Amino acid sequence: MAKIEKEKVIISYSGSVFKRLFGYIKPYLGKFMLSIVMILLVTAFELIKPMLIARAIDTYIEGYDQTYGIVTEAEADLSYKGLFLSKNLKEKEVSGYCQIVIYHDSYYYFEKLDIQQAKLLVEINDAGIEKVASEADSTIVISDENGNLLQGQLLLKEDLKVLRSYDFKGILMIGLIYLLVVALNALFDSANSYNLLITGQNIIYDMRNELFEHVHGLSLRFFDTHAVGQIDTRITNDVEALNRMFSHILVNLIRNMVMISGYAVVMLVLNSRLAIITFIYLPLIFFLTNLFRKISRNVYRIVRTKIALLNAFLSEHISGMKLIQIFTREKEKFVQFAGKSDDLYNTRIKELFVHAVFRPFISFIASIALIATVYRGSHYILSGTLTVGVLYIFITYIRHFFWPIQEMAEQFSTLQNAFASAEKIFTLLDEENPIKEIDNPVKPLEIKGKIEFRNVWFAYENENWVLQDVSFVIEPGQRVAFVGATGAGKSSILNLIGRYYDIQKGDIFIDDINIKEMSLTQIRKAIGLVQQDVFIFTGDVKSNIRLLNENISLEQIKEAAKAVNARQFIETLPNTYDEMLTERGTNLSFGQRQLLSFARTLVIDPTILVMDEATANIDTETEQLIQQALKILMKDRTTIMVAHRLSTIQNADNIIVLDHGQIVESGTHQQLLMENGIYKKLYDLQKYDEE
Repeated sequence: MAKIEKEKVIISYSGSVFKRLFGYIKPYLGKFMLSIVMILLVTAFELIKPMLIARAIDTYIEGYDQTYGIVTEAEADLSYKGLFLSKNLKEKEVSGYCQIVIYHDSYYYFEKLDIQQAKLLVEINDAGIEKVASEADSTIVISDENGNLLQGQLLLKEDLKVLRSYDFKGILMIGLIYLLVVALNALFDSANSYNLLITGQNIIYDMRNELFEHVHGLSLRFFDTHAVGQIDTRITNDVEALNRMFSHILVNLIRNMVMISGYAVVMLVLNSRLAIITFIYLPLIFFLTNLFRKISRNVYRIVRTKIALLNAFLSEHISGMKLIQIFTREKEKFVQFAGKSDDLYNTRIKELFVHAVFRPFISFIASIALIATVYRGSHYILSGTLTVGVLYIFITYIRHFFWPIQEMAEQFSTLQNAFASAEKIFTLLDEENPIKEIDNPVKPLEIKGKIEFRNVWFAYENENWVLQDVSFVIEPGQRVAFVGATGAGKSSILNLIGRYYDIQKGDIFIDDINIKEMSLTQIRKAIGLVQQDVFIFTGDVKSNIRLLNENISLEQIKEAAKAVNARQFIETLPNTYDEMLTERGTNLSFGQRQLLSFARTLVIDPTILVMDEATANIDTETEQLIQQALKILMKDRTTIMVAHRLSTIQNADNIIVLDHGQIVESGTHQQLLMENGIYKKLYDLQKYDEE
């Protein structure tokens, strides 16, 4: 059978990738929305954490200079030297005020002040106390605006513990809240990760199954023109590339956008001047991100194509390893592989170079923004227009503000990788089977096995005709053989009967019904095909006979094996019907694999038996077993045979001789010998060779 060279690569897709991907997300949209809600909560927790620490700094750690009010015992936060004090003065009756100031790294306590005196001490304490009316070992005296002298007592550590007990409680409370926020953050983050991973796996499971099912439904013409390695890459590597996108990228992209927006809004609210200093660098960041996205997209597309070509090369040459070693072409094939591997390597280096330049550059810009903010914020603190806690929030936010931007760029690059893979997957999914089945096919109650070719023309490519105006009729139960030189069109006729290819001209009938009007499933279930090259799947003997058809019982398998003489070798195997067979059945002889294929065919009880060189390259002893098996297989079935060994088809009811795609002779063995034509010449040549 002529085949087109396998050099076509699946690379282009013209539709909307995102719209197509959304179709896979749609059944799990609820879970994605749940993830978005959890991401919003996690983002809120991330925003809250620096605020809590800032409050602890400004209100409690730096809050020693907050004025105490003298209140009643019921309203007091603490008691010191007989006075009941409180820092929270809302809706409380205050009879006086107390204040702590710092002078020469020591703390001094002033009590029983009026409101103006307390404010004065706060102001001079913030500005730094420069003038003191008098100073002793344990006291200082400060003059107020009216000339009154205010005396402050030196505080020892024990005194500070009592006076700042309210601050200690506040820090403890913030610590507990912070711990709760961290725990909730971890809980929602873990739940979100689990939800996304499960959802992503479900989507990938659906997509992989759809791809595998779709590939099974494609015509043989597709597999003639596409390398197996490329198809493997679509179903494995490219689908796995989408797994990360569904599991992490899509929702995390939303998370990063929310985080960037949240940080920006909070920074503007806290201090717009500092926020603007940070935002100055955003245009440069966005420009670099967009540039990185465009470059990485092109590189990723090339990488996916190179991987597909390398996988195709590996698949082909690993399958043909025996032939390579027979002809000692290992070195030459290695050089060929090294060339393809170097090609992929160089493309990967370009990809890594893009990442290597982008990430440090973004980090450098973030560091510049942080330095500028700290520098400016320090001036604002010294001038009294900014607190240490707010500056801490800005430092924390800036570190986290540029990180999502950097991550988004890398996510865009992963997204481009996934989109490049998706383009190839959708191109494969959009590959249509040219063998079309009509909406309401004719379904006869049974197929009797009559086959008719009427003026059939067929070519695999363009008008390179393999069959030319071929016509014949095979009656139910008749045994017909096709002979002819290689390329005469014998195997093509077998493929056309099962409608694995469609003809360009003419008609093919089964039981006087045009096969284009019949169900493909019904046609192919009625045909049992035995080929010269028997394919054995990895699995046990019984699964290779029933081919996953659980309706076929073990007893039926054993009966079929017995009928075709396969039982003799099967029962000598250590585990008999449970014996595991390797890929392509390498632990069986060729004859044993052929007998398994007979059992596989017989167990489905086909109406039409098609044999393509089924007895070629078989030793004499095995051939006798196969000939006995063939008698069982052919009984009461329409049988179509292709054989180079003419001795195996002498008992055929009709022998059709093909030459260059045309029928040149037909008749029984004896009739054709008497005609002294092509068949007679082939027969004499084989007889001479045997002698």
